[in-house]
Amino acid sequence: MTPKTYSISELAKEFDITTRTIRFYESEGLLSPERQGQTRIYSDQDRVNLKLILRGKRLGFSLAESRELIAMYDPKSGNIKQLQSLLNKIIEKRTALEQQLHDIRVMQHELDEAENRCLDALNQAQIKEK
Repeated sequence: MTPKTYSISELAKEFDITTRTIRFYESEGLLSPERQGQTRIYSDQDRVNLKLILRGKRLGFSLAESRELIAMYDPKSGNIKQLQSLLNKIIEKRTALEQQLHDIRVMQHELDEAENRCLDALNQAQIKEK
């Protein structure tokens, strides 16, 4: 049985991305298709890597972080090192998001106070005008 292969347009359509995006990931060394003349032929591993890159992007991972996780792929070991590293990165991202949410709430509170001060001052100025 021959392994499944994909064209660049098939992957672009499947993942709803542009072929330019796929070529960018290739230029970054994250995908390594075979060539038949000018045609790129992507392996199932390339497809899995692309899926991991896009999932990492949605989770806020940098390309360097995705590259690091992909490089750890080792099915013989059950991918324990890769999974532990992914779990650590998820914890880091969650902690950073929680801090950002806190910072946003503080800023919203400060904006509310500034808005109220402005409204009070505006009301006072309008009362004096009358």
